[in-house]
Amino acid sequence: MSTPAGRPLVLVVMDGVGIGTGDEYDAVAAARTPHLDALGRDGISLQIAAHGTHVGLSSDSDMGNSEVGHNTMGAGRIIPQGAKRVDDAVLGGEIWEGAWRDLVARVTQGGGTLHLIGLLSDGNVHSSWEHLMLLLAQAKTDGVQHLRLHGLLDGRDVEDRTADRYVARLEERLAALTEGTDLDWKIASGGGRMVTTMDRYEANWSVVEAGWQAVVQGSARPFPSAGEAISTLRAETPGISDQLLEAFTVVDADGEPVGPVRDGDAVVIFNFRGDRAIELTRAFVEGEEFPGFDRGDRPDVFFAGMTLYDGDTNMPPVRLVQPPTIEDTVSEVIARSGLRQLAASETQKYGHMTYFWNGNRSDPFDPETETYIDIPSDRIEFDKAPRMKAAETADYVISALQEGGYTFLRSNLAGGDMVGHTGNFDATILAVEAVDEAVGRIAEAVEAAGGCLVVTADHGNSEDMVERDKAGHPRTSEDGTPLWKTAHSTNPVPLLIADYSGQQWQVVDGVEAPGLSNLAATLLVLLGLEVPEEYRPSRMCAFILSKASSVSIGRLKPFRKINLRMPAKRIWRGSYTQWAIPGYV
Repeated sequence: MSTPAGRPLVLVVMDGVGIGTGDEYDAVAAARTPHLDALGRDGISLQIAAHGTHVGLSSDSDMGNSEVGHNTMGAGRIIPQGAKRVDDAVLGGEIWEGAWRDLVARVTQGGGTLHLIGLLSDGNVHSSWEHLMLLLAQAKTDGVQHLRLHGLLDGRDVEDRTADRYVARLEERLAALTEGTDLDWKIASGGGRMVTTMDRYEANWSVVEAGWQAVVQGSARPFPSAGEAISTLRAETPGISDQLLEAFTVVDADGEPVGPVRDGDAVVIFNFRGDRAIELTRAFVEGEEFPGFDRGDRPDVFFAGMTLYDGDTNMPPVRLVQPPTIEDTVSEVIARSGLRQLAASETQKYGHMTYFWNGNRSDPFDPETETYIDIPSDRIEFDKAPRMKAAETADYVISALQEGGYTFLRSNLAGGDMVGHTGNFDATILAVEAVDEAVGRIAEAVEAAGGCLVVTADHGNSEDMVERDKAGHPRTSEDGTPLWKTAHSTNPVPLLIADYSGQQWQVVDGVEAPGLSNLAATLLVLLGLEVPEEYRPSRMCAFILSKASSVSIGRLKPFRKINLRMPAKRIWRGSYTQWAIPGYV
């Protein structure tokens, strides 16, 4: 079936490539980007918002992130997200009903321990410091006698090498809450988020296993306190990022862990973002079918997540806050039209181009017309191979275009974000250049197919690589070395459109606060499909329809027959079908 617009539409999401000031700390400006420059010069070039209230977060001081960015792009609306969703549940009292009451009863009536696991951060990307403080306050109100904190160290969504400050703040708060009482509340374990617990998309189960050993078994490297663990690990590896600090267990004077998880306990993951919480969730709730690692004796606990992490698998079955329902996403609308779709990304962003893009749904809307491609990411620090899988991702998109049959093709190029998170400026430049090369190759293929190309980003990151003071001035160490930033930004992102079919377009004036939420309607307009009434308006309208726009799109041939540089094979992961490059699975 062909689209009314008569040609394929390709979307490229340059993850973490925003629009900065162009100063010496802007890796996007420092990179050679001839292809992006050409698109900006010759096509339609806009700036759109990708942070804060524009993507459903609490305030415009909140950085955008990949989860809410892809949710918003796919939904075509601004939906309460992340911290905002939990904030609303707190204000309405919803969070303290249902699951919270049940877990409190479990530990107060049975003498068990309440374990709180999550990221110690006020970056509001995966977790909220305020949410943790509220949980602690409510636990005291509700008479929780035994409580253990398992703190994951950030250094990614907040200033790096600040983990000791967050631990000190937490210890001060615990001391204040327990002063003059017999409450038994302690920090029991921790570790850097990228090596302890917070893996995603089954990229590296050993990360989750390290967290399981620290939290559940109490068998990670022992230290008398979390503060001593951080100082010792930093001394052993000077300059190490907080996110890479080894998992540790806090032990008492006898060397025994102070808070392993035991039968009869209750466990809460207080991260609200699902992608890096779901694997530990599965380790707690799945039975013998669990594929990740040998858990040993799995304790019988009452487990709850902060919110729903995977709607298709109902994971976790118990949560403190119910998630928003996102229906009529752009891919659902396209699927109902019978048009064929391709989603391609390396593993680090695979779930964003599928699960989050589809409104928190892992399965295709129509398996007969949708193909998902997962290119396994490298299992090393991303600044060691900063090009990541940009070229391979482009290969799949180009091959699919050349073979024909797909109407809407979407892809994610991860390097600007994942390498930007390392704080390595030079490596991030190389990552952005690899993204530019991939965009250029895809643009050539789109032009050859007489299609339309849309290039944007889900949030900023690589365009602002230095920590700044409140006035926006770069911060440096005492010796003048820049304090490299590893977090996202609140900068706008580009929206570049090039239609090679002969159709011409103009930008709609008067769209209020244009942002990622306008993208879905724009895509449907470019495809010639009806836009749902609840969508925010498109940024585009047609004013000349060329006679050359009636390109016929044939029926899809089996993907395995596409002439790929690296042949794909079909594999199964969870409830959805994927394709992967042999040798990388």
